[in-house]
Amino acid sequence: MKNVTLLSGSLIFYALGEPRHLVLLMLSVLSNYFVGLHLQPVKGNRKSKNRFQKNWKKLLFIAAIAGNVGCLAFFKGRTDQAGLPLGISFYTFQILSYLIDVYRGDIRRERSFLNLAVYITMFPQLISGPIVSYGELRQPIRERQMTAESLQEGLKVFTVGLVWKVLLADRIGLLWREVQVTGFESISTPLAWLAALAYSMEIYFDFYGYSLMAIGLGRMMGFRLPENFKHPYMARSVRDFYRRWHITLGSWFRKYVYIPLGGNRRGMTRTVLNLLAVWMLTSLWHGSTVNFFIWGGSLWFLIVLERLLEKTGVGKRLKVIPHLYLWIVIPITWMCFAITDVSQLQIYLGRMFGLVEAINVRAGDWEKALTNYWPLFGAALLSCTPAIQKLYRRWKDTIPGMLVLAALFWICVWRIAVEGENPFMYFRF
Repeated sequence: MKNVTLLSGSLIFYALGEPRHLVLLMLSVLSNYFVGLHLQPVKGNRKSKNRFQKNWKKLLFIAAIAGNVGCLAFFKGRTDQAGLPLGISFYTFQILSYLIDVYRGDIRRERSFLNLAVYITMFPQLISGPIVSYGELRQPIRERQMTAESLQEGLKVFTVGLVWKVLLADRIGLLWREVQVTGFESISTPLAWLAALAYSMEIYFDFYGYSLMAIGLGRMMGFRLPENFKHPYMARSVRDFYRRWHITLGSWFRKYVYIPLGGNRRGMTRTVLNLLAVWMLTSLWHGSTVNFFIWGGSLWFLIVLERLLEKTGVGKRLKVIPHLYLWIVIPITWMCFAITDVSQLQIYLGRMFGLVEAINVRAGDWEKALTNYWPLFGAALLSCTPAIQKLYRRWKDTIPGMLVLAALFWICVWRIAVEGENPFMYFRF
């Protein structure tokens, strides 16, 4: 009955957000359930029969992968990203991981349609992850306990995520929107950097907030969803940054693309090509416009460059410089991610480096922005460190700590009521 309730609630939740694509979601669940039933590895001694079954399963597996990827590519390839079915990038990757794991023999096929449907449509992480393999959730889907303790613990985590989204991401993101309204040609170089930093903070706390809310909701129901972020802005390299950012997506590409291609076991040239494949697929996963491939290509180049420098021993003894390097290059790459019009992207990057002559630049525009937003920048930069997490763990079970969380929860509810809908950024992907 827990699973019946969860599946029903998840479908209602999806229908409230996007009723026109509910049929697509259910057809995807139903078709992949039946495919999964026939992908279990063949066992036995009859070679001729086994060979036929293996070949048939291989064809079925290829067709299923092609069908799921093709459906995702069809919607991703359209220029109107607003028409993208809600959550399709995330639930497709979960379906693919299930099919691949069953075909490889890493997990047993799931005979219960209800259990598999719950895994694919579970509402906390249906829309924007974390991306979880079926092996991680199989046991709690079959048997889990909902307790007062898990409900309370989950609500605390949920509240922290809500605070990151409503009180930090949405507020600091206003600077980025102000710059877009003003026009990239009309801003100074310092303001261009401030706005890029604001977007970098917005996308982090928006997505991190969603992930914590999903983890909290899962905890309330007896699930332990994996961590999706681990202080990425404290990294010392781009390579380390993306080990800490959207961890479950990185793990998915590492397990199902990078390692099967050979990983880093076949020499530097092959490693570089494997990384290129991963980053081009990651770019395509986010969108089919040119800016995403510029974003992915720039990250691939930086990671390859870092690997080459590692061989020379450069940076091992440095302490501050690697962090400064990261805080310079990451906001630049986020601009490639955020600005879909390549001509506008060129203008913005030109303004960041003073290479494009500005029109009607107002002297001191960055000072006004800094005056208005310095408390948010300060809070965001502090929250990028482990300090807030340590403070939370120390106080979350105390009466003062719980009163603060309760107050923050209702402040967030009030702000949502006042400001209206402000969707999560990753709903577009």
